Amino acid sequence: MANQRTVVYGLQVGLRALVYTVLGGAALIAIVTVASVLGPLLALDLYTPPVAAWWTVFTAIAVQGVPFLLLGTVVSAAIGAFVPERVFQRLLPRRTALAVPVAGAAGVVLPGCECASVPVAGSLMRRGVAPAAALAFLLSAPAINPVVLVATSIAFPGQPEMVLGRLVASLTTAVVMGWLWARFGREEWLRPPKRSGGGHAPGSGPRAFVSGLQHDFLHAGGFLVLGAAAAATFNIVVPRSLLEVFTGSAWLSVLLLAVLAVVLCVCSEADAFVAASLSGFSPTARLAFMVVGPMVDLKLIALQTGTFGRAFAVRFSSVTWVVAVASSVLVGWWLL
Repeated sequence: MANQRTVVYGLQVGLRALVYTVLGGAALIAIVTVASVLGPLLALDLYTPPVAAWWTVFTAIAVQGVPFLLLGTVVSAAIGAFVPERVFQRLLPRRTALAVPVAGAAGVVLPGCECASVPVAGSLMRRGVAPAAALAFLLSAPAINPVVLVATSIAFPGQPEMVLGRLVASLTTAVVMGWLWARFGREEWLRPPKRSGGGHAPGSGPRAFVSGLQHDFLHAGGFLVLGAAAAATFNIVVPRSLLEVFTGSAWLSVLLLAVLAVVLCVCSEADAFVAASLSGFSPTARLAFMVVGPMVDLKLIALQTGTFGRAFAVRFSSVTWVVAVASSVLVGWWLL
């Protein structure tokens, strides 16, 4: 009798999850329809090219990020609902200094972009993983996974040093930031994600999975939209002629592309093709663009703010940008 109840309950939860998936797919189709049909009509109605350009960039970033955000929230909800804390305690070394590089190297298992890494890192913290290790995973996952590395090799054919440079510089940045947080981070700076469930009943099982998926996707999706809007605004405010002034200086070109990576919010699985198109810049500058982008951009800062708090996002993003630029310069000088 108990087994029958379990089966019935599982079927009910599975059906509910299927309904939510269908509704999520319908919502995504609605977003694409509105963006592709109503957006251009609105731009034409206002009859201003900047409005059309803003809508195009905003739509591209938002639609590009939503699927990977959904992937991240699914992984996050699955970790929170089905993976016991003891699994992470066994996989990761107990010493934080050793757990950080292990977690950073584990970033290769998540084939997604930075939109997916934030909810997954939050779920890892809820499951008892040290914040320093979870943050190292957050930075490395969108930068060194196989999809990104393959895309980089395709964007830079015949230049394996660019792929190796991206891997080394990104992993170095992630590990260094994990160690820095372990050494200098303060608890009051980080608003840890709340554990699902309350009281004596831990949040686990299919019901917790559906609940976590709903909460994380809706919560992070709002900040994704805010970040996309900020990036689109920058694209139409800053003139392209101003960017050309910096290409003559090696140092200024690195800093410029590192800043552009923050504001353009290009998905980590597509930024290599953007970097390859910037042929007027040095290889080191383009490497900096690919290393900084998956770790620090406007939509990622917005997602971190919503998940971990503004005090954390401001400090962590600022230091990450500096470390990523320094790692890119050092690796570029060594390999490129």
